[in-house]
Amino acid sequence: MNARREFLFMAGAAALGTLSIPLAYAQQPAKIPRIGLLDPGSLASFAVRSEAFRLGLRELGYVEGRSIHIEQRFAEGRPERLPDLANELAMLKVDVIVTATTPAVQAAQRATRTIPIVMAMIADPVEAGLVASLAWPGGNITGLSNLAPLVDSTSVDTQNRPVVDT
Repeated sequence: MNARREFLFMAGAAALGTLSIPLAYAQQPAKIPRIGLLDPGSLASFAVRSEAFRLGLRELGYVEGRSIHIEQRFAEGRPERLPDLANELAMLKVDVIVTATTPAVQAAQRATRTIPIVMAMIADPVEAGLVASLAWPGGNITGLSNLAPLVDSTSVDTQNRPVVDT
């Protein structure tokens, strides 16, 4: 009878051990995504955009320190610092790098080919060599461009004329 109890105890312990493995994984805290912000200016010059960025994240349900972490790097008006700052963000293995100027995107592009880079309002990312095309950027860079298509002024003029029925 003693051997039977030992067997049942061991079998029960083994069963509980295998069940506790998924429970242990379930109890691990979720990885908090990290955003790397790279800006050629200063914290003071970025304050308004920074608050708007954080507000947008909050509206999407992300709370800094709880569900998202933001690593900020500022070049303090010294563009020559951008490559080192971009390398810092890459070495931290942030989940995404967000930036808003062509030199900053170029520095981030040289720092990593694997971390996604989101550019905001770059004049002409194709001409700057950042993306292959606006329709199909390719690589690890995406985002917004403020490149407005050139429009023939005569076509705009004819489109805005009122149509008169006779």
